[in-house]
Amino acid sequence: MQVTETLSEGLKRELQIVVPATELDSRLSARLEEMKGQVQLKGFRPGKVPVAHLRRIYGKSAMAEIVQNVLNENARKTLEERGERAAMQPSFDLPEDESDAGEVLAGKKDLAYKMTYEVLPKFELGDFKGIKIERPVAEVSDEEVETELKRLARDSAEYAPKDGAAADGDRLTISYLGKLDGEPFEGGADDNAFVTIGSGRFIPGFEEQLAGAKAGEERVLNVTFPEEYGAKQLAGKAATFDVVVKEVSAPAETTIDDEWAKKFGIESLDELKATMRQQLESQLGSATRTKVKRQLLDQLDEKHAFELPPTMVEQEFQNVWNQVTQDLQRSGRSFADEDTTEEAAKADYRKIAERRVRLGLVLSEIGEQNSIQVTDEEVQRALVDRIRQFPGQEKQVYDFYRENPDALASLRAPIFEEKVVDYVLGLAEITDKTVSREDLMKDDEEEAKA
Repeated sequence: MQVTETLSEGLKRELQIVVPATELDSRLSARLEEMKGQVQLKGFRPGKVPVAHLRRIYGKSAMAEIVQNVLNENARKTLEERGERAAMQPSFDLPEDESDAGEVLAGKKDLAYKMTYEVLPKFELGDFKGIKIERPVAEVSDEEVETELKRLARDSAEYAPKDGAAADGDRLTISYLGKLDGEPFEGGADDNAFVTIGSGRFIPGFEEQLAGAKAGEERVLNVTFPEEYGAKQLAGKAATFDVVVKEVSAPAETTIDDEWAKKFGIESLDELKATMRQQLESQLGSATRTKVKRQLLDQLDEKHAFELPPTMVEQEFQNVWNQVTQDLQRSGRSFADEDTTEEAAKADYRKIAERRVRLGLVLSEIGEQNSIQVTDEEVQRALVDRIRQFPGQEKQVYDFYRENPDALASLRAPIFEEKVVDYVLGLAEITDKTVSREDLMKDDEEEAKA
């Protein structure tokens, strides 16, 4: 094999590689010898098919397989010899002339091709050991636990039909038809909907206008969709709903005690409270982790500036951009609705893609230099968690990950990232700051994007 570098520009590399026809023919002969004892052809006893006959029948298909193996082997070997790491899988520019390709497959001509790739940049890690983090911490109060208990009691309440007018907390069974300018709109009808007055689950004004309604009563509700409503065609629009009340039900009185707690498989009210407190603490802990990680990544990003592989950035940008455009399409919104233009949005999201690639490389380098690894057991646990998300399709999901190394790597990557983050946080100077639950759970637009 002869390798000649034809381009070395920044992170881009291009190599001209020539594999002698003699090497290809030697590999083909060895492959045909293997096939000799495997194939069964009419008129020949097993293992007695002449190699020359096999070459006529299977020569080109076997050589095509050999060429693919040679490309992969040479890429791996060449990168090792050059001491380089490719950012993405190298691409190969093979002979396009049909006659040339035919001669290569026939083992009569050298295989000459170009291999192009981008190398991972070499850079010095910044001093991440001096990072300072302000960790926001919120405590779960007894009042919050009591509020959650009452919410659980309300949501799990049993309802029974009642005579008379609907009051706060009552559940109505209704049919409704929504209209814009007197015309029904798509998705604005339901023949058997439940509405609990005071739950706040319908658009503003809907539940309130049903207060005092009785079974069999018809009402026309006048409402205005919120400006930020998901469906663009409805956002900010005034609408009417023709409603027929089918039934009014009142919640049964709930006594929050040990017996009630047993409905949820818990032995006592105190245990239920403890469980709820743990759940609330877990929510707050996740929010704290998110904000701490954001601070850490921001500081790591500030400490590093180096050339990024263009293909990696472009691929990450396309992933982000596809998600953005799909979200806009689903919500029926446009870039104008977001007070921006497509060009400006692309520039913003390209910066996000660059940040992601840069931080990914930094975290990878920190992990490699400090021998941080993800165990097979950790990946297996992640796979089990993923499989549980698809009840009834467990085998298909398992087979998909087993047969797709890239998919399995997608489970490994976030585990690796969190372990590196934990490592760096272990070296950082962290100061706790007590904040309210509202401040901790609040996300600004910039933080949500990151």
